[in-house]
Amino acid sequence: MAQQEDLFKKIVSHCKEYGYVFPSSEIYDGLAAVYDYGQYGSELKNNIKTYWWQAMTMLHRNVVGIDSAIFMHPKIWKASGHVDAFNDPLIDNKDSKKRYRADVLIEDHLAKIEEKIDKEIAKASKRFGEAFDEVQFRQTNGRVLEYQAKYDEIHQRFTEAMGNSDFEALRNLIIDCEIVCPISGTRNWTEVRQFNLMFATEMGSTSDSAMKVYLRPETAQGIFVNFLNVQKTGRMKVPFGIAQIGKAFRNEIVARQFIFRMREFEQMEMQFFVRPGEELKWFEYWKKMRLDWHMALGLGDENYRYHDHEKLAHYANAATDIEFKMPFGFKEVEGIHSRTDFDLKRHEEFSGKKMQYFDPELGESYTPYVIETSIGVDRLFLSLICGSYAEEVTPNGETRVVLRLPAALAPVKLAVLPLVRKDGLPEKAEEIMQELCFDFSCQIDEKDSIGKRYRRQDAIGTPFCITVDHQTLEDNTVTIRHRDSMEQERLPISALRDKIADAVSMRSLLRKIK
Repeated sequence: MAQQEDLFKKIVSHCKEYGYVFPSSEIYDGLAAVYDYGQYGSELKNNIKTYWWQAMTMLHRNVVGIDSAIFMHPKIWKASGHVDAFNDPLIDNKDSKKRYRADVLIEDHLAKIEEKIDKEIAKASKRFGEAFDEVQFRQTNGRVLEYQAKYDEIHQRFTEAMGNSDFEALRNLIIDCEIVCPISGTRNWTEVRQFNLMFATEMGSTSDSAMKVYLRPETAQGIFVNFLNVQKTGRMKVPFGIAQIGKAFRNEIVARQFIFRMREFEQMEMQFFVRPGEELKWFEYWKKMRLDWHMALGLGDENYRYHDHEKLAHYANAATDIEFKMPFGFKEVEGIHSRTDFDLKRHEEFSGKKMQYFDPELGESYTPYVIETSIGVDRLFLSLICGSYAEEVTPNGETRVVLRLPAALAPVKLAVLPLVRKDGLPEKAEEIMQELCFDFSCQIDEKDSIGKRYRRQDAIGTPFCITVDHQTLEDNTVTIRHRDSMEQERLPISALRDKIADAVSMRSLLRKIK
């Protein structure tokens, strides 16, 4: 566990050192749980959004995109339930004066039990080698069974307490599990209280006429209230989807694990409208489609898993999360939910406007059911950095840090490196750069030895380095170095565009989706 924590610290440090993510307002000592994306981070983030947007709108003829406003009429949040029910259960430690989310404290406690089980399995696996049967070990080992029974009991109590919004039961569980405050180390807890997560502000020119509005805590409602606008103007037939990428804001008390949980974040959401009765078929379709989309990134199929919800929201009839194995455990990066007709019916009720679709094939009107796919851009960004970060020893005994980002998403596609800063090599490198900059994000790197420049580009995640040497001036060939294998090959300058384009195109990534 300590090793994983050290790895995560290295990743956070790497993000800052190489221009991916900076603490926001750093010269003013920062702003908790708010981050700025640097020159490479913003490029990677834009590429992530392009990959999602194109997979949604280009690979599905019945999915279109919108961009709704951040500010919306406050009644929308009343209809959606956010005003009354968008709350976190908070608990304070009387000694440290620190505030925590009660559910997160319990989730962390459960994770520690899971770690103990994993340690027992790892030890047994090492002892028995290839003959090790993990399933049998889980079912027969006394210590594992003891841990699992303890986990199941706590998990059941936790699920019931959360499902019933029973704050007293949550506090009792924290007491019974002997959970301590990470700061003070004591168990001197207050009662659990509710805290609404929406940021509120006022809209209007004078205080008398000002209307209380909210920064949106999700992007989905902007899709629901535009359902009829898109359906009619796009002449859309059910089933069809509406996709959106946008900022959302939540006043998280426990914001942690770098950019995993922030107060200002970005979502990529798609609401897919279907006939009532067909929702579970489409739920299974999107569940598979979304996992295939993640796996096409090449970060390792074993690093993904589904986590089906045992306790569903009152409006849902199916829900699952796609989780990625971060250095701090498997964590949710995307949710797929079957939301029934709850949202459209609520907006119909609160707005007084009909939110139904006339189905020409059936000859009747109905309120469509909805399948939602919702993914956090920042969480996916973090999973990409964590999944591609590697420290390895090269054949000549050096250690290199490399970001094996999917080539199509890498912020810099190629770097042109003149071997020396004389003899016309920088000018030739500039000529190559000017030719390729219309097709790819590229840069010239002249400072330091060629080895150091390779290391720097590896750390940035640049898939290709092109070295311009004295032979280039004679025959117009260059050496192209591949980031992942470190292999080098000699190519004519005229062949560079085709060679690189094939590897870094978004098309190459989209074609991997099954």
